[in-house]
Amino acid sequence: MIEMKPKYKRIILKISGEALAGPERFGLNDDTLDAVSGEIKSVADQGVGVAIVVGGGNFWRGRSSDNMDRATADYMGMLATVINALALQSSLEDKGLSVRVHTAIAMTEVAEPYIRRKAISQIEKGDVVIFAAGTGSPFFSTDTTAALRAAEIGAEAIFLAKKIDAVYSADPEIYPDAERYTRVSYLDIIDNDLGVMDATAASLCKENNIPIIVFKLADKGNILKALNGEDIGTIVSN
Repeated sequence: MIEMKPKYKRIILKISGEALAGPERFGLNDDTLDAVSGEIKSVADQGVGVAIVVGGGNFWRGRSSDNMDRATADYMGMLATVINALALQSSLEDKGLSVRVHTAIAMTEVAEPYIRRKAISQIEKGDVVIFAAGTGSPFFSTDTTAALRAAEIGAEAIFLAKKIDAVYSADPEIYPDAERYTRVSYLDIIDNDLGVMDATAASLCKENNIPIIVFKLADKGNILKALNGEDIGTIVSN
């Protein structure tokens, strides 16, 4: 058996909240959490530095009414990401990993406040670090958080684990004939509004030349395949 050499030494794994919900599409699915944690462990066991940014869409997405202002809704979404981060931490620790959760909003009773140098030191020691509460500011998505944290900690790639298996010209659940892409540029994402991530996140990745690998989280082995450079999903780069 030929031993695979990881293509990347340090990655940001961006996991959408919806992906953690499994088939229920709301809340947390225990089987999904266990499967994801197992795959993350297989990556960490390769000696790869792993940091995770988790979304919160399985609990809260956008405003519930026009009467709620956007900033309040975004802060509620940040709190939802903390719930997911703590659940993922517990599941990863059950696999024997050392895990630290950093939050962009201080809540010291449950997690550490985000400190860049501390996070890098923990990753270098082999800890899995989870970044929660987004950027700590409203009007920014967790995709932007992933791009920002990737640049800050020197990650070589962002693994964008989603409900769908690639980037499409339109939502494949609504438009079954949507075109599936294997490679696109950052400008394609921005100019064509492809929906895989927002323009701010794509611009940050473009500016810092951080490739993005988009794939389906539910497909077993995909995280390790992406790590080893196999052609799965879509690669976003220059």
